[in-house]
Amino acid sequence: MGTLEGKVAFITGAGQGVGQGIAFALAREGASIAVSGRTESKLTDTVEQIRAFGGTAEPIVCDIADTAQITAAIDRTVEVFGGVDILVNNASLNPLGPLLELTPELMAKAYGSGPIAALHAMQAVYPIMKERGGGNIVNLVTSAAVRWDTSGYGAYASVKEALRSLTRTAASEWGPDNIRVNAVSPHALSPGLKWWTENRPEEAAEFVATIPLRRIGECEEDIGRAVAWIVSDGARYLTGATVPLDGGQARWS
Repeated sequence: MGTLEGKVAFITGAGQGVGQGIAFALAREGASIAVSGRTESKLTDTVEQIRAFGGTAEPIVCDIADTAQITAAIDRTVEVFGGVDILVNNASLNPLGPLLELTPELMAKAYGSGPIAALHAMQAVYPIMKERGGGNIVNLVTSAAVRWDTSGYGAYASVKEALRSLTRTAASEWGPDNIRVNAVSPHALSPGLKWWTENRPEEAAEFVATIPLRRIGECEEDIGRAVAWIVSDGARYLTGATVPLDGGQARWS
């Protein structure tokens, strides 16, 4: 029996990359997975892979930029699986570039798909989790705010730091309801990072050299399994924390 047997997880951006890795890891521990994202073909592929190793999953198309779709996706999860015990806010638009090149429109989209979307999902699952006696929320953030040089990363960092603040607040307010809320800050071999390492090998090598473990994490084995532990009873006293899954690169104060 897995550590998450009988639990239901709703994961955004689960059709590829880190979200998919988390979906695989939680499914292997026995959780039923609502595989959510914008591209149905990617969701279907992820679900088929989960079912192939004996897991339980359902594809649920959802664009997190539309709060109505988030509500509908969570309602669908409850309809299919009977509830929600775990929420993983993974998907978001990550704005990069110098501050002088950022537009209000881009920043509005970034905040809409980031902390605003995550907050809406958190609010939507709260009464469900409370009724079920508790639950777990994991928000994916970044160490960009504590980089040695934040040039070009300021907007991205600000979006994720807003989500970190919401994480801490939700942990404080919802702890009495036995709802734990944590954040993880991963480095992982997502499709975007793979493209970067293949197309800019010198930059990638310099980046990896700053990681004490000298490698970028695997989506399932390094990130997914850590999240599976965070949402398990083995970590039942952990809440309000940011867990750096980055091979020791960032120095969080």
